[in-house]
Amino acid sequence: MLHVVPIARHSPMPPTLIPDPPAMVAADRAFDRATGAPSTDGNAIQLLLDAAENYPAWLAAIEQAQRFVLFESYIVDDDAVGQAFAAALAARARTGVRVFVVYDWLGSFRSDALWPALRAAGAEVRSFNAPRFASPLGWLARDHRKMIVVDGDVGFVSGLCVSAKWQGDPQRALEPWRDTGVALRGPAVGELVSAFADVWRACGGTALPSAVTVLPVPAECADAVRVRVVAGAPNTTGTYRLDLTIAGLARQYLWLTDAYFVGTAAYVQALAAAARDGVDVRLLVPGASDIPVVASISRSVYRPLLDAGVRVFEWNGTMLHAKTAVADGTWARVGSTNLNLASWLGNYELDLAIEDAAFAEQMAAQYEDDLERATEVVLTHRNRVQPTDRAALGQGVRRALSGSAGRAAAGAVSVGSTLGAALTNRRRFGPAEARLLLQVGAAVLLLAVIAALWPRAVAWPFAALAGWIGLAALVRAWSLQRRRFLPAGGRARDPSAGAGREDGVDDNSG
Repeated sequence: MLHVVPIARHSPMPPTLIPDPPAMVAADRAFDRATGAPSTDGNAIQLLLDAAENYPAWLAAIEQAQRFVLFESYIVDDDAVGQAFAAALAARARTGVRVFVVYDWLGSFRSDALWPALRAAGAEVRSFNAPRFASPLGWLARDHRKMIVVDGDVGFVSGLCVSAKWQGDPQRALEPWRDTGVALRGPAVGELVSAFADVWRACGGTALPSAVTVLPVPAECADAVRVRVVAGAPNTTGTYRLDLTIAGLARQYLWLTDAYFVGTAAYVQALAAAARDGVDVRLLVPGASDIPVVASISRSVYRPLLDAGVRVFEWNGTMLHAKTAVADGTWARVGSTNLNLASWLGNYELDLAIEDAAFAEQMAAQYEDDLERATEVVLTHRNRVQPTDRAALGQGVRRALSGSAGRAAAGAVSVGSTLGAALTNRRRFGPAEARLLLQVGAAVLLLAVIAALWPRAVAWPFAALAGWIGLAALVRAWSLQRRRFLPAGGRARDPSAGAGREDGVDDNSG
């Protein structure tokens, strides 16, 4: 049974549904099974908006560190913001604080100049998943997490990377990026340490010292917030199953914000089914994305959502980069996972699933504030997808220059799915997909012309890639075969498998 409990809102809202104890137990079990991550009680959570609130809180915590700092970010740019964080980390390392830094090789390819000084100060710095001969396609798996832990007392999880892009540039009419993070205190911080330790080990080299990984059990916070740390890893699908579970359990409303929405057929159908069942489902996405092709792909799936009653909104500012959800006044999610296959299946991601009425109310109120700067997308009388006010989109601001990569893989999957559906007539298309099909068709036709006129231009790259993959497979097979003939107690290093894992993304110390 569900009890109706009215909650004050910025604008009139339907009453919120609070599950009774048996329903809460069933929902908690469903979340456990979906994510493989247990919940912890007795935490405190603080909502942090945009760079203006996140960056100062991060720097203040780093400057107060006494024992250790764990710092992990997909993008660390060599600009004023990146240099400020590198300087703060180096300053703590010089005082004897243990500083451990993980950055993604692809996301932070412009940051090489930052690390020598940081290492010289005593910090340990590792690069995640640089390209290797033995793993031709291994570079597709990225560390897309954004997380900081200081002394095991406070942790930060967000969608923000470390770059001046998040602060905007008024002289170039670039607004600060809209993004969301949280500060966490309490027992769940230990789960963040464990999540960092997994990526640290995946980078290759020695494990984190026990002084960092074995922490005293912190006292429960007075706020008593229940938190589930969902540490996504390649092929684990925990966050994907969680998102599907929430779409199935929501009874009153489910409000989503996403930077690079490329929903799978299963997820789109789950949202549509919830909307047809009377759930107030809303999706807020960028109106002017830093990757235009991803925006086109996102719009290609609007029609089935709109047909089912899902309300879709596009942000009018420079860039919306947040990845959040709030449902039924009791549950919220904040973190790094986008609603696309690259995040759900391919990357290391990190999110907090928070079960707390006060925090969910705060998230819902912020969502309503965000919608005041967004334009709703509707179906016209000609059954076309169109913003209600075209002039509002991007008015007075410029499109973001760049952002988190990795969504390109999800975009490629979606393009392939759309092209395949068009060729096999598996589903009905709408006008919104005409532009995407035009782009894909033109690209494939151009490839066909190149192959016909200059076959070597196509054959040679294919031969090089096929040869690389074949040689890498032989090297991997030789390494695995060699293990069988080691003497008892001996061990051979498998250059393609990394530090004791089998996903092929581990041996990446930098």
